[in-house]
Amino acid sequence: MIVVEWLQFIIGIGFLLTGLGVFVVQVFGVFKFDYVLNRMHAAAMGDTLGIGVSLVGLIILSGWNFTSLKMALIIVFLWNASPVSSHLIARLEAITNPRLERHCEVKEGVTEHVWDENQKEIIRTQKAEEEE
Repeated sequence: MIVVEWLQFIIGIGFLLTGLGVFVVQVFGVFKFDYVLNRMHAAAMGDTLGIGVSLVGLIILSGWNFTSLKMALIIVFLWNASPVSSHLIARLEAITNPRLERHCEVKEGVTEHVWDENQKEIIRTQKAEEEE
């Protein structure tokens, strides 16, 4: 029985150290990248993977009980909430940044951002300009 407990401890600590390593890489990525979407991608992926792996390590260390079930539900919530919120923030940045083509590829034919009175973006393409 002692061997099983030591094995459980070693595996749990391994997952915790892996999660810590993911967080270190995430911090490096956030400070290394210049553009906001690259920084946000590093932060979102690091949070999702780092917290998930760390919580798996804590589940292994605590054994199977009600606390482990709560930690598993936290993992499920974070795996759903973090990518969705990151996508919405990235979409807002892509819509509101008028100089987006400086930082990343923009679809061919997009010439400018035009806003209507309801503040909904209309992307004017070359085809629309030719029709006018």
